[in-house]
Amino acid sequence: MTEKFNDLPEHVLRNRAMWDDWAQKFVASGERGWAQDAPAWGIWQVSESEVRMLPDNLSGKDVIELGCGTAYVSSWLARRGARVVAIDNSQAQLATAGRLQREYGLDFPLIHGNAETVAYPDASFDFAISEYGACLWADPHRWIPEAARLLRPGGRLNFLTNSFLLTLCMPAEDGVAATDRLLRPAFGMYRVEWPTDPGVEFHLSHGDWIRVLRRSGFEIEDLVEIRPPEGATIRYPFVTLEWSRQWPCEEVWKVRKRA
Repeated sequence: MTEKFNDLPEHVLRNRAMWDDWAQKFVASGERGWAQDAPAWGIWQVSESEVRMLPDNLSGKDVIELGCGTAYVSSWLARRGARVVAIDNSQAQLATAGRLQREYGLDFPLIHGNAETVAYPDASFDFAISEYGACLWADPHRWIPEAARLLRPGGRLNFLTNSFLLTLCMPAEDGVAATDRLLRPAFGMYRVEWPTDPGVEFHLSHGDWIRVLRRSGFEIEDLVEIRPPEGATIRYPFVTLEWSRQWPCEEVWKVRKRA
C-alpha cells in the first residue's frame, strides 16, 4: 500500500525531507550497528544486559520497528529469530538498510512510510520497538494508538528517547550542551522545534506519557532512566558525560497492551 503524499501531516513531510538530507551522516553508525552481535542502546551505547530492551525469547515472534533508520535494531531482532517488519519515514535511510541487508544476508520488509499510520491489519505483531525513531519524530497522540492497534493483546512496546529532564535543560543554540538549569517550561511540552534544525521533535512530560499510553490501552511495566558508565564517550554535542552521570539524558519506556 502506497501512502498518499498529500495526506501526510506537515511534521511528517518536514522530518522526511530532513532525514533524507541527513541520511549520509548516519551511514557509518548504521554500519557499526549491523556489525554488532550484542545490542547496545542509545547515544551512550549502554549494553542490552543493563537496559533489557529486547524480550528474552523472540524466536517466531512478529515484530515491528517503528522508525527504523538504517534498521540495525531490526537486524538484531531478525538474528534472534523474529519475523521483522521495519518502517521508516526516510527513503534514503532505507536505501542504506537495504544495502546492509544484502551484505549480511538478512531479508525482512523495509517499508517507506509514516509510523503514525501503518498499512498492516490490527493485532499483527507481538512486539514493537523504537529507538529514537517514532518515539522522537512522530506525534505521540498518533503513533502510540497506532502501535496499540498493531499489537496483539498482551503484546509489548519498548521505546528509548531523550529524557524529559534533558529537554528542559537543553539550550536552543546548536552545539551547546545541556546545563544544570531549567530553560523551558515543563507544562505543555509537546512539539519542539529547534532554531537550527528543520525537523519537528515530540517530547512529553512523564505525566503526559502515562496518560497517552494508558488511554491507548497500555499498562506501564517499567521506566528505565539510563546512566552511562564511567568513561563512556559520545559523538553528540548536546550533553556531556558529567551531566549524564548526574541526571538521566535518556529513558526507556516498557509497556504492555492490555489483554
